[in-house]
Amino acid sequence: MTPRRDKESDGQKLHQSVLLDAAVDFLVSDSNGNYIDCTFGRGGHSRLILGRLGENGHLLGIDKDPEAIGFASELAAEDARFSVFHGSFAELAQAADEQGWPAVDGVLMDLGVSSPQLDDATRGFSFMRQGPLDMRMNPQQGMSAAEWLASADEKDIADVIWRYGEERFSRRIARAIIGRREEEPLVTTRDLAELVSSAVPKKEKHKHPATRTFQAIRIYINRELEDLEAGLEAAVERLAAGGRLVVISFHSLEDRIVKRFMRDLARGPQLPRGLPVTASEAESQFRLVGKAIKADVAEVSDNVRARSAVMRVLERRAQHQGEGA
Repeated sequence: MTPRRDKESDGQKLHQSVLLDAAVDFLVSDSNGNYIDCTFGRGGHSRLILGRLGENGHLLGIDKDPEAIGFASELAAEDARFSVFHGSFAELAQAADEQGWPAVDGVLMDLGVSSPQLDDATRGFSFMRQGPLDMRMNPQQGMSAAEWLASADEKDIADVIWRYGEERFSRRIARAIIGRREEEPLVTTRDLAELVSSAVPKKEKHKHPATRTFQAIRIYINRELEDLEAGLEAAVERLAAGGRLVVISFHSLEDRIVKRFMRDLARGPQLPRGLPVTASEAESQFRLVGKAIKADVAEVSDNVRARSAVMRVLERRAQHQGEGA
């Protein structure tokens, strides 16, 4: 099914939530339950979730981005079932506590940078658009990409580009960054994109040379993988019996973390042989729901961003009513 569309603030472009219907189908099991959308964005998933909830159902939207929170606040004013938390989903426990929710019926994470963030040149996420070299999901907090590149040492820059971008020319790029900043600072996206392009000796077909470097710096500046690990832990601790965690990721580093996390929980405790435990004690409280799901040909044709999306679903088994439920 073609995803629903939500207008962006400029009224010109349209943002499409990837795997919209599939994600909400897996997430919502109780129309009167409590749910958390950890990455509100422009509200595509949240609006569909609210459409599936009854008058006693509730949804909490979380986002780091002040612009996203502006859209979320408008939705909260329209629908009393919806509430907003400005922050990272690593703070999910605090956000749920503020709602008075000891347990929730479902948690959704749609990871990575959103299309509106990429399309807004002033945010500095895209090497395709000239703008300040910022890259912060919350421009009101932390160090910008330009500030970090102006102060980090060569080894740290190379390590970040290699670890988070899996860029094989990371050392060459870091060396070029250090050389450039000794003459003049890197302050715009074009500055960095052109420098990386000139530093990379071999170009990948159909891929801009700066792709991996921009991804790596963005992930590092926003602590995306650290927040993901903390958010996954917080989410499963809050899941009620029968509740589900639905995660959509867009690159291999994210998906690797999600896959291992869910797999290890579904396996249950790895106990030594011969230990005197009952079958129920050895059984996992969680199960994987189906296999990894990807967008179909029609959705990819309509929205190229869906091409790399992978959705995974984990459920707390209904028979376990103890810890975290």
